[in-house]
Amino acid sequence: MKLRIWLPGILGILLGLNLGVLGQITPIPSSGSGCSDSSNINCEQCLRNVSCLWCNANKKCVDYPVRTILPPKSLCSLSEARWGVCWVNFEALIIAMSVVGGVLILSLCICCYCCCRSRKNRKNNSIDQKMEREKEQRRMRQEERKNEMKVRHDEIRKKYGLFKEPNSYSKFENN
Repeated sequence: MKLRIWLPGILGILLGLNLGVLGQITPIPSSGSGCSDSSNINCEQCLRNVSCLWCNANKKCVDYPVRTILPPKSLCSLSEARWGVCWVNFEALIIAMSVVGGVLILSLCICCYCCCRSRKNRKNNSIDQKMEREKEQRRMRQEERKNEMKVRHDEIRKKYGLFKEPNSYSKFENN
């Protein structure tokens, strides 16, 4: 199938999965600071709010530092930080997302290469077929010209009595 058909489908599936995961996390109505109210309760209750980060080392729920992409080590180390789900630490989440992203990019590049290569082969194949047809046509025209020249030469030989017979002595024997 063509890449143009697959790409929107894959993007739609990824978007649907992303929305499905985000749909499971329901924000808790905040009273005050929001995340600090959920401190020392448990990870599941803390992570119901998307803007919260659970630090497993000190069992505290803190606001996710939105200005920095990764939480600073002073807030919580990456191996102890939990965001989204409690059973995956932030470090493993980053590694897994990097691997999945790398595999997706690599597979996309391979698909593009294969599509371009097959298109090039199809184009070369059609060019080869065209060249083969032209070669056959030239050969046929050459054969026709060769036969016409032979006929014309035979007529000239007959006219001047130079026509070669298979056995030149046969006309003397038959008389």
